Amino acid sequence: MIAQVARDLGINSGTLANWVKRDRETRGEAAAGQLAEDERVELARLWWENAELAMERDVLKRSVVLWVREATGR
Repeated sequence: MIAQVARDLGINSGTLANWVKRDRETRGEAAAGQLAEDERVELARLWWENAELAMERDVLKRSVVLWVREATGR
């Protein structure tokens, strides 16, 4: 699409692509396939939260196994 618009305007498609990229960055929009800064921060927070929850789950699983062993005398 950028190539077609550039041809219509009579400019180099690379130049127009750079202008579009700069405009998106100025407005805070992420490029296609990239995360915006706030999205990266949220993703990192969620990753750490997920890791912590997985660790807590594993501790609870081990606790249950120990409790069952103790209760059954094994």
